[in-house]
Amino acid sequence: MRNYFFICLMAAAVAFTIPACKKNQINQADDAAAITGQAPTMPTAIVEAACPSKGWASQNGGTTGGGDVAATVVTTYAALKSAIQNTGVKVIQVNGTITIPSGGRISFQDQTGKTLFGSSGAKIVSTDQSKDNSGLMYIKRCNNIIVRNIIFEGPGAYDVDGQDNVTVDACNNVWVDHCEFRDGVDGNFDIKNTSDFVTVSYTKFAYQKSPKPDGPGGSDDHRFSNLIGSGDNVTPDRGHFRITFVRCWWAQGCVARMPRVRFGKVHIVNNLFNSTASKNCIQAGFESDLLVEANAFENVKIPIDLMENNATAVQVKNNLFTSVTGNTSGNGVNAFTPPYSLTVLNASSVKATVTASNGAGATLSGNVCSSL
Repeated sequence: MRNYFFICLMAAAVAFTIPACKKNQINQADDAAAITGQAPTMPTAIVEAACPSKGWASQNGGTTGGGDVAATVVTTYAALKSAIQNTGVKVIQVNGTITIPSGGRISFQDQTGKTLFGSSGAKIVSTDQSKDNSGLMYIKRCNNIIVRNIIFEGPGAYDVDGQDNVTVDACNNVWVDHCEFRDGVDGNFDIKNTSDFVTVSYTKFAYQKSPKPDGPGGSDDHRFSNLIGSGDNVTPDRGHFRITFVRCWWAQGCVARMPRVRFGKVHIVNNLFNSTASKNCIQAGFESDLLVEANAFENVKIPIDLMENNATAVQVKNNLFTSVTGNTSGNGVNAFTPPYSLTVLNASSVKATVTASNGAGATLSGNVCSSL
């Protein structure tokens, strides 16, 4: 009887040990998969539900991306393009540097519920400055999309009416978090054509390469970072472009459009502007409704550009202006009231937060939650 009891105890111990061993083997397999570029056997990212969207992306049902599924790991252009265009792939992990070939801008269209994120140091680059063959990615008619922790690098600004690094076109519920957009040909990251419920958080915009001169567009310097709305006459955009820029950084090299806005209700909160190349920072365009709150402006020109004075509202609230020249005021009209809650830092704390080691840019180890 004693021997039988001992055998039962041993069996129970083995039963509890096997799952633990199996979990350890799975984790080792995931580590190996990340190294070899093969698809992991289990999720390499944390559960998306643990990363609640903030700002405008939290509205209209929220933004959750691809959810808690196994990530497809990609290391080549062909694999990245295939995974993006495969509607069955819901979470994509970019490892290393992927170069977009000339004319190979990836079309990311007509999808719902997808996450694209980078492991530490992940980068998507292009070296083509031509009108038709430039650009990295075009996201169109998509819903519930998360893009996180990736550097998007173009070949440098050139006024050739070329492509942006990334464009969001007619999409709803998009969350861009902890990314870096730099050296786009036409712009770094633009939002157009009735896109709505977008949050851009902890993201860095910069131009590190000298602009190419003598472009056919007539400008020697097209380091214009972010355009929201493509024209005053595009009236279907009315009622859309509800966008939050929070804890972002318009860094060295940015000349203008940080961002330039038409029509939208845009909350620009707790961001850092410190490009000494600046000619205009926030640009309030046609029928824009802007809440410019608790940002830090340092060594820039024209922090608030009222342009043709045809904005609906430009409310400037609790900002910090240090060694700036040009307008720092709104147009005397109160902006919209955000329907969401955010932790709003004092403007004096913004620079330290945004420039910290885990601040704006692709500063994460992967698909990790941001503190907002």
